[in-house]
Amino acid sequence: MTSTEAYPILNFAIYFSFATLTISLFAGLYRLLTGPSLPDRIVVMDLVASLVIGLIITYIMLTGQTVYLNVAVAIALLVFMGNIAFAKYLKRRLDQ
Repeated sequence: MTSTEAYPILNFAIYFSFATLTISLFAGLYRLLTGPSLPDRIVVMDLVASLVIGLIITYIMLTGQTVYLNVAVAIALLVFMGNIAFAKYLKRRLDQ
């Protein structure tokens, strides 16, 4: 018995969250492939990473396996470092 079977409304909310996050993920991936410029694609990559973190957190809520929380934190740190690197790249490009 998972931790949400006793609460049917919570179970519905978790599955609804899975569905909406997945739809948003595919919309973001489509935008990533068709983005008009590099900054637009970087913003969409941040969005996709946030959606993946949301899916991981929702999965943790469904199963109660908190070991995946480390994965979500690692993804968040990598995305943050990528944003810093991209900001430095844009600053260097604007200075030239």
